[in-house]
Amino acid sequence: MTLFRPAAQLVALVLGLSLAAPAGAQEVTLRLHQFLPEQSFVPAHILTPWADAIEAGSNGRIKIERYPAMQLGGKPADLVDQLVDGVVDIIWTLPGYTPGRFPRTEVFELPFLVADAEAASAAYWDLAQTEMKDTDFKDLHLLGAWVHGRGVIHSSRPVLKVEDLAGLKLRAPSRTTTMLLEQLGAIPVGMPVPAVPEALSKGVIDGALLPWEVSASLKVGELVHNHTEFPGKGIYVATFILAMNKDSYDRLPDDLKAVIDAASGAAFSAEAGRLQQAEDIPARKAAEDLGNAIVTLSPDEAARWEAAAAPVTQSWIAEVAAAGIDGQALLDSARAAIAAHSR
Repeated sequence: MTLFRPAAQLVALVLGLSLAAPAGAQEVTLRLHQFLPEQSFVPAHILTPWADAIEAGSNGRIKIERYPAMQLGGKPADLVDQLVDGVVDIIWTLPGYTPGRFPRTEVFELPFLVADAEAASAAYWDLAQTEMKDTDFKDLHLLGAWVHGRGVIHSSRPVLKVEDLAGLKLRAPSRTTTMLLEQLGAIPVGMPVPAVPEALSKGVIDGALLPWEVSASLKVGELVHNHTEFPGKGIYVATFILAMNKDSYDRLPDDLKAVIDAASGAAFSAEAGRLQQAEDIPARKAAEDLGNAIVTLSPDEAARWEAAAAPVTQSWIAEVAAAGIDGQALLDSARAAIAAHSR
């Protein structure tokens, strides 16, 4: 795949900001740690172009070492602590891997909220700056925040109506999706995405909540042969963050901070969401080519699911209120921001 469209613009912008390095100019090596193999879509087509643009824009004064698939040790849930403790300089991860640590990010993971990942990612970045920068993200320097495309139920048996979830063991990517699956009668099993193929092959789970894009790289369509998708708003999305250790960022000279800033932020976040959603199309086609059964629920049936899931949102609002967070106001802000960014 060629460099994605705004990434090409990003390279031009960063190169335009680059400065000839004077003798003795500071050179910096940053270590980026994340949980997926380097050939997976996000590392290959989002993180790598981002890192390449920074290296080019800095005239080589910044080198970003890339460590995929937890090569530096630990589990995906350890990434945030590795960043905050200074073990690594940059991470890409899901806040949902550390339940309760980033409660405000969960607003974007509530059921039937997101129809378009680009608009929702732009909204997520907005709220990250206004509502989360000094709360959820106070211990890190945020570089990007986005969501993937609409979630899909991938299962060993057909799921055509809410009642078909009864007793089905499904991978849940986050605390909110755990609440959702319990509400709908399924048995949620929490696990990071790299663990899904083995869990499916061993029968630990009967299926998984995943976007199409991720299902292809995990070869989920070869392990289960039924897929249930939703029209309009998806049953869920998961949130991601690309973040930097605060000290690693603060000790950079201003010109190198400017290079990183130019490659990150609002436009980068929205584009990352758009790219992940766009990759859903070929991934869905791969499942079709396998002869799998793909069901898109009717609007009427999807409305039944949305009504059945509504108590999850109310429960979440009540839970975060106990932590001093006005969940209803946050949800209203998220909806308004998504609408503002929708075309």
